[in-house]
Amino acid sequence: MSSKHPSDLRERIFEFVCVVVPFCRELSKESGVVRNIAWQLADAATSAGANLEEAKSAYSRRDFAAKNAISLKEMREALYWLRVIQRCRLAAPTSVQPILKEANELTAMLTAGMKRLNPPAGWR
Repeated sequence: MSSKHPSDLRERIFEFVCVVVPFCRELSKESGVVRNIAWQLADAATSAGANLEEAKSAYSRRDFAAKNAISLKEMREALYWLRVIQRCRLAAPTSVQPILKEANELTAMLTAGMKRLNPPAGWR
């Protein structure tokens, strides 16, 4: 992952996905459970990006929040699979660590965005 990130969250997630896809492609060359994990990661990461893109054309604030919530859920799932890959040593630490770091940052950014969209009761 590059040290310079785009300021637009959608573009940053797009770049994340474009790193995850070849990572998963390489990981899926191994058969069995490793291939399944690679596919799960690819599904979650690409879905996070796709739902964030869909949010841009939401027809209401509620629809916008729902698409963002799905994106956050999918990013959390991608983060989970990356943690499994790291802990089980399914990929070289030098290849998984930067992706894991970016997934953590993106999850935090999406979480902060959701808090702004749906503040807890009593906030104003």
